[in-house]
Amino acid sequence: MKKTRAGVPKPTEGELEILHVLWSRDACTVREVHDVLHLNEGTGYTTALKLLQVMHAKGLVERDDSQRAHVYRAAVSKERTQKRFLVDLVQRVFDGSSSQLVLHALGSQQTSPEELREIRRLLNKLDKDAP
Repeated sequence: MKKTRAGVPKPTEGELEILHVLWSRDACTVREVHDVLHLNEGTGYTTALKLLQVMHAKGLVERDDSQRAHVYRAAVSKERTQKRFLVDLVQRVFDGSSSQLVLHALGSQQTSPEELREIRRLLNKLDKDAP
């Protein structure tokens, strides 16, 4: 289990799916997570339960066991998790070059006008804050 600088390991692909559910809904029971993720896949309830138990042991989720049905909540923020993955991606795939990442991202798929405006706003802000 590879730990990040903050001591919390990076989530696996399956754990990320669960975190997305928890981030969007704030807190869920195992049943609710299972119903959202595996409605049509036939994956068992116990798989969702086991993943949440592992995630709890890793420190990725918090568990409220004061009620019969345990309620899980993300212990790591979406923004912090995204940043960890992005930093790792830039280092491993783009040799530390953020500009190469951005150029590839913008050139590989359609970007909406709203996204382009937001990117321009960010670039303008970075220009103003630069020494």
